[in-house]
Amino acid sequence: MAAYHQHPHPEEHLTSSAVLQDIVIGLSDGLTVPFALAAGLSGAVQSSELVITAGLAEIVAGSIAMGLGGYLSGRTELDHYASELRREYREVDEVPHVEREEVRELLADMGLSPATQEQAVRELTADRDQWVKFMMKYELGLEQPDPKRARNSAATIGLAYALGGLIPLSAYFATATPREGLGWSAVITLLCLLVFGYFRSRLTGQPPFWGALKMAGIGAVAAAAAFGVARLVEGL
Repeated sequence: MAAYHQHPHPEEHLTSSAVLQDIVIGLSDGLTVPFALAAGLSGAVQSSELVITAGLAEIVAGSIAMGLGGYLSGRTELDHYASELRREYREVDEVPHVEREEVRELLADMGLSPATQEQAVRELTADRDQWVKFMMKYELGLEQPDPKRARNSAATIGLAYALGGLIPLSAYFATATPREGLGWSAVITLLCLLVFGYFRSRLTGQPPFWGALKMAGIGAVAAAAAFGVARLVEGL
């Protein structure tokens, strides 16, 4: 009989969804908000230096604000998990019969037979920590967050925002007038939005071409609105 060789099945899964989500948040806002701001200023001022100065100030402020938002979101997730964990330990200690019945119901929902349920309940509830861990995951649907999540999220979102913001602003460094800079900035930014939207949609399982057009459309609408408001204010 030929020897059986087991080959591991290669599974391609997105293992860094949290990091990807932070990059998407920071980069998408970084590409659109400073682009819209620069477009609005281009319709109101005659100096590229003013656009650059305002754009850099917005990038710094936006990076800090977005990073702080990411940090607070990460801290909220950690605090929520810790609060639910304390509550679950308290319930296991104070009303163990109720918690055992909840374990049995969860196992029944998984399709286990009554005999298997009884054995599994005994084994799961024999260890207090494993019991609570089971309830956190299967009753509440909560996984223990990475304790570094808040810090890493803040850094990732802030840096992604800054990188995205420098892309539309870069055109103004190499052009003489804001109008000329706006033209090149629009081309560069829309191309980046198309590429970014395409790959983001592929990674998240969405139709890539539709995702590319949607990202570019959002940026174009935001810039057009800012430019139009600036022209309207200038006319008034």
